[in-house]
Amino acid sequence: MCQVGWLRAEDQTILTLHNKVVTHNSRISVTHDNHHTWQLHIRQVKEADRGCYMCQINTSIMKKQVGCVDVHVPPDILYEETSADLSVQEGENATLVCRANGHPPPRITWKREDGEHIIMRKALREMVKVESYNGSLLHFWRLDRKQMGAYLCIASNDVPPAVSKRIILNVNFAPIIKVPNQLLGAPLGTDVQLECYVEAFPNTINYWVKNRGEMLLDGPKYSIRENRSTYKMFMWLLIRAFKKEDIGTYNCVSTNSLGRAEGTLRLYEIKIYTGINHGPADNRVAIVGGLAEAARGESTRNVANNAADGGGTSATPLSLTSLLVLILSATHLGSETAVRGAR
Repeated sequence: MCQVGWLRAEDQTILTLHNKVVTHNSRISVTHDNHHTWQLHIRQVKEADRGCYMCQINTSIMKKQVGCVDVHVPPDILYEETSADLSVQEGENATLVCRANGHPPPRITWKREDGEHIIMRKALREMVKVESYNGSLLHFWRLDRKQMGAYLCIASNDVPPAVSKRIILNVNFAPIIKVPNQLLGAPLGTDVQLECYVEAFPNTINYWVKNRGEMLLDGPKYSIRENRSTYKMFMWLLIRAFKKEDIGTYNCVSTNSLGRAEGTLRLYEIKIYTGINHGPADNRVAIVGGLAEAARGESTRNVANNAADGGGTSATPLSLTSLLVLILSATHLGSETAVRGAR
């Protein structure tokens, strides 16, 4: 009677001979259907089982048939060959590396964790945005702070599950301060809020100074707040119950390991008087002083009506609506400035 055997085609290793399993691999077994159909079974298939197998019939003229097994393996990140979190100075170059194995070989895709587009520098002054980037190497040339963030390296090969690694790219630079309103005016007794916008990384120490002297602290008189997001931050100083002694120059200061920056704001008083008008019986007000006079350093002019002699006013009274418009406009006339910290 002829015998049937199974062998590994690549090295001719005998696995089974007729009904007997010859190999010491417990995952291998053999079955047959009345000696007509012989089947080789491999349980819990491993990557090492990939290859071709030969069924051989020992007759006077040997017959054989070959079947091949391709084992698909889900992707796996090679952490030792993949970038860790990285900190780089602004303007320098950087490369993020991601390696993975699996079968078929995985595809590598880069995305930003926050869902924003990846910013790539195409030329010295030209930046392009892409939703994702394919390839093991993600190159950054002349890094910009806008490229800071968490990046996801995603490996996939259509064998689930896909895997990913999170890599944080930090871009370090000295503080920069922008002051939306450098010149602010307010009537006595009101609350006044000063604002500065800061960009810096790593994190900064921030504080407020009055008249280049005392550091201001949070308390009953002052409310100091910050709102930080990655490398951007807003600083607010609220001065409660504005008094004459609060008039002066205020500085917002920001410092980190790479430098220091400050912004300057000037706070002055807006004086408001009730006007008397001998025309129609309505209440009108006139403004004394203001942004223009404060900027030019002119003395305040009294524009109140002389009720005793019925004389005319020295300035045209403003309606309450016009006054509010003037005050609101005054708080937005300060031009924006940027101060770069020295490295």
